[in-house]
Amino acid sequence: MFSFPAKWASLAALQGLLSVAAGAFGAHALSHLLDANALSWWHTASQYLMYHALAGLLAAALASYLPAAKKIIILFVVGNTIFSGSLYIMALTGVLWLGAITPIGGTCYLLGWFFLTKSLWQWQTNKQEPETK
Repeated sequence: MFSFPAKWASLAALQGLLSVAAGAFGAHALSHLLDANALSWWHTASQYLMYHALAGLLAAALASYLPAAKKIIILFVVGNTIFSGSLYIMALTGVLWLGAITPIGGTCYLLGWFFLTKSLWQWQTNKQEPETK
């Protein structure tokens, strides 16, 4: 049975895979179909999807050391879904009101980075320094 971090790490890894696939799709298949604005949204979505997939994997790898690992991973996965998902849909459909929900994903990213910073700081300050002779 998967542990909590492994389940969410799997989702983060899947989002990394989707980022590469979407980036390639945008660069090759959509570059002739979408206007410059839509391609820019697609590119931004792919970049942020990868950045935060990697950040989620980092939090999962350090889960036993980070007090807020569960929260951090969830925030990055949900942030990716909302932020990148809304930009992808907006680029494909031209439904611009989706831009109003994109910042919700961005807020999830910011909170994830805040809790990652806080957890790493707590881990470092609580860590015993090795004794020197």
